[in-house]
Amino acid sequence: MQAPMKVTVNTLRSLAVGAACVIAFGLSAGGAFAAEKSQQPSAKLQKPLHEVQDLLKAKKYTEAIAKLKDAEAIGGKSAYDQHVINEFLVSAYINTQNYGEAAKALEAELNDGFTPESEKAQMYRAAVETNYQVKNYDKVIELGNQAIKAGSADDRMRTMVGQAYYLKGDYKGALKFWENYVDQQVKAGQTPKKEAIQIYQSSCQKMNDNACVLRATERLVAYYPDPDSWSVLLYGLRQQASGNDPNLLQTYRLMNEVNILKNPGDYNEMAQLALESGSPGEAQSVLQKGFDKGVFDGDKLAKDRNTRLLENAKKAAASDQAALPKLTSEADSASNGAKNVGVGIAYLGYGQYDKAIDELSKGLQKGGVKDENQARLLLGIAQLKGGHKDDAVKTFKSVKGDETLERLANLWQLHAKQA
Repeated sequence: MQAPMKVTVNTLRSLAVGAACVIAFGLSAGGAFAAEKSQQPSAKLQKPLHEVQDLLKAKKYTEAIAKLKDAEAIGGKSAYDQHVINEFLVSAYINTQNYGEAAKALEAELNDGFTPESEKAQMYRAAVETNYQVKNYDKVIELGNQAIKAGSADDRMRTMVGQAYYLKGDYKGALKFWENYVDQQVKAGQTPKKEAIQIYQSSCQKMNDNACVLRATERLVAYYPDPDSWSVLLYGLRQQASGNDPNLLQTYRLMNEVNILKNPGDYNEMAQLALESGSPGEAQSVLQKGFDKGVFDGDKLAKDRNTRLLENAKKAAASDQAALPKLTSEADSASNGAKNVGVGIAYLGYGQYDKAIDELSKGLQKGGVKDENQARLLLGIAQLKGGHKDDAVKTFKSVKGDETLERLANLWQLHAKQA
């Protein structure tokens, strides 16, 4: 989660000017309140309130507060008298940085029935911000949600409400708030704010809900792709795919594509899996990439081990490429598509994408393929890397029935849109 939103003294003072509206209409030369408001303070309050106004203009805020407390003690005041007193108190308290008392006065104004609807949005914002300043998060949530329901909340206020849930430790409430907020922005065709998705993600983490973390991170990757977000997402998926070698290799393929393979073990395992799946060209390519990036330089054992593995991959690739014309002919003559898919995988590993597309498509059309979802995902990858983005997206959408492969296909779609 990013740092909590800051509320500056200047921000609160500017809100106080808008919230304490009585200061704006003031007293007329004759000593009566201007007729901008339909109601008037009681005659007995006219003189003390006039004195308070002068004190506020002179920036004598402590004296103004004392005078207002005296005015509150006057018997027989009307409800409107108290409303006016609270308006002055808001300004005085904020200017003395007594935000807790300012928040109480603002809430009293909101609930006394005298604040015009046209001024309530500003009043709510002032009340939320002052309560946020003193870390009264329950009040931030209460008043902020009132404002949201009334249609008086801007993005800043919504952010404060969502952060208040999080900062008070109500991670379930924070998750519900932020997930709904992000959903609303998406439905409105807007780009969700990065901070909103990050707090959503952090709330999931606080609840130790890994599925939720992955869901939130997918949103983050969709709108704000960066290596850190891809890493959180795909290393989580790699853990889920552990024990299923075909799905694990598919996860590594996307990790390699978005350049987040990190350590010697990642490169080694992907290369081993590629060799075992009949893609020596892919094994050679990923290992060479690791050497070019200096991934193995700090570990002599890893460097030696992967040097040997790279030599084995090169030999296997040379033998495989020599046999491919014959294997392609045999695949085309076969009654089912399994061999075509195998040949397509090999061509994909060598970066021959059009041939890979042709063979994988033939295999799927013939049928009899061991795992059609694996083949469809590979076809989509070949189409994307071969420059056929629209076809790739359609193919990725056709991957159904395997949770891990579906998620990977969705992520390849996101990557396709960003490519």
